Amino acid sequence: MTPIQRFRNMLRIDKKDISQIILYSILAGIISLSLPLGIQSIVNFLQAGKVSTSWVVLVIIVVVGVAMVGVFRIMQYRITENLQQKIFVRSSFEFAYRFPKIKFNKLYPYSPPELANRFFDTLTVQKGFSKLLLDISGAALQILFGIVLLSLYHPFFIFFGILLVVLLYLIFRLNFYPGLSTSLEESNYKYKVAHWLQEIARNHLSFKNNKLFDFALHKNDRLVNSYLDQRENHFSVLRKQFIQLTGFKVLITAGLLIIGGILVLNQQMNIGQFVAAEIIILTIITAVEKLFSGIELFYDVLTSLEKIGTVVDMDLESGSGPENGSYLLDSDSLCIETDKLSYKFPNSENFILKNVSLTVNQGDRILIDGANGAGKTTLIRLLSRVIEPTGGTIFINNTNYSKYAIDDYRSSIGTITINDNVFEGTILENITCKNPGIPVQEVHKVIESMQLTAYIKSLPNGLDTTVHSEGKQLSSSIIQKILLARCIISDPKILFLEEPLEKVDEPSAKEIIDYLTAEDKAWTVVIISKNEYWKQKCNKRFFLTEGTLKI
Repeated sequence: MTPIQRFRNMLRIDKKDISQIILYSILAGIISLSLPLGIQSIVNFLQAGKVSTSWVVLVIIVVVGVAMVGVFRIMQYRITENLQQKIFVRSSFEFAYRFPKIKFNKLYPYSPPELANRFFDTLTVQKGFSKLLLDISGAALQILFGIVLLSLYHPFFIFFGILLVVLLYLIFRLNFYPGLSTSLEESNYKYKVAHWLQEIARNHLSFKNNKLFDFALHKNDRLVNSYLDQRENHFSVLRKQFIQLTGFKVLITAGLLIIGGILVLNQQMNIGQFVAAEIIILTIITAVEKLFSGIELFYDVLTSLEKIGTVVDMDLESGSGPENGSYLLDSDSLCIETDKLSYKFPNSENFILKNVSLTVNQGDRILIDGANGAGKTTLIRLLSRVIEPTGGTIFINNTNYSKYAIDDYRSSIGTITINDNVFEGTILENITCKNPGIPVQEVHKVIESMQLTAYIKSLPNGLDTTVHSEGKQLSSSIIQKILLARCIISDPKILFLEEPLEKVDEPSAKEIIDYLTAEDKAWTVVIISKNEYWKQKCNKRFFLTEGTLKI
């Protein structure tokens, strides 16, 4: 989708509000450009040297016209404020909804936090779109109405109006695509600089080392220089555009003044008409300036829409099965089988997993073992449907997994990946995610089983203690316990766990493992861990060697 198509789609979504704004612009434009006619009549009355009722009425009409234009502008501002709020809400929910559901292979080449930065382009779209609707539409209408009004004074102004429109179109056409292209390139490097600053912030402790510190500055210098080069390229287009605009203004001003003067000298226009025509000319010139100053803003809006589109265009996971309906996991048991399962990462030629066939029955305690890089993490993520297989098939309760609604499946399992962390919020929110269906008694039962009770009691605010992003004030063992509590609080059918207790002390880890593998727990446990105690508690062990299953 091109930036122009994105802009059209945005116009289509809010076409009712936009129509109202344009209507008010038309009314305000008509009134504004009729004011010179009133002023012309007032000047004629003054030249006659007498004050009459008609003169008073004209003054009142002009004042009321100015007031009405102000009222229309206020109404436009109200609508554009509503539009800005709608744009922000839509964009925020678009990002919040899409990131968890974007297909893994589409998101794989990118850094998700860097992509999330694209949300800030929403602010540019908010302000820019509103200003374009107010200023650009108003300016375009003022130019159009001004030309029409001038043509009423003399037919020659019709020719001049056509020439004006043609020149405006040529200036816009010559500069639009170079301006948009350089704006997109400038934006690319802007995000590269922002992403590198994120990397420095994320690894700020490492960059305290002088050698790494120098490297960070040098790389930032290279990226900033590239950004400045692209910014200069964009500015050269804008400079060319404004040079053309200046020439255009000189031509229009000189042409209209000369034409008006000749018409007055030839007595084809009177002084009142000449004054009114000059006011219209000044209005047209001001509108042209607004029009071209808005083109730079137009580039920014289109560029921002393109950046937001990087996220919006990514394919989402299918939320359900084929059109004939999706199966739901309505039974207590959950059996998973794989048949010749294979997987390779996007843009890779080597398979991480090759022809893996296994069975996971309800109630199994399974340890997936193997050397680093053997494919353990990939296997557990395939089974939990975090990623989709490249080859082979997965069966759930003897039915192809694609028949099952992915959202329902994920709601029935508990998953911890090695990348998981706590989010900003209270400890209670991190465990329950504000699920109203989870009673407080169940929360206390779970934190007791995860060896968290003593720690929670030591906090002045208990479960209502605020956790910072990535759990900066928490120890790594407490974070792992909170993640496990979140994982089991909804009593899932299967637990898929990647190294869930590696940072927990040995005695506590053993007690938690005993709880997770107890006979009274109906859930299935599929675990990746280096903790030897799991071998004693699991009834099955899948050993992977270079992506191949060894039983």
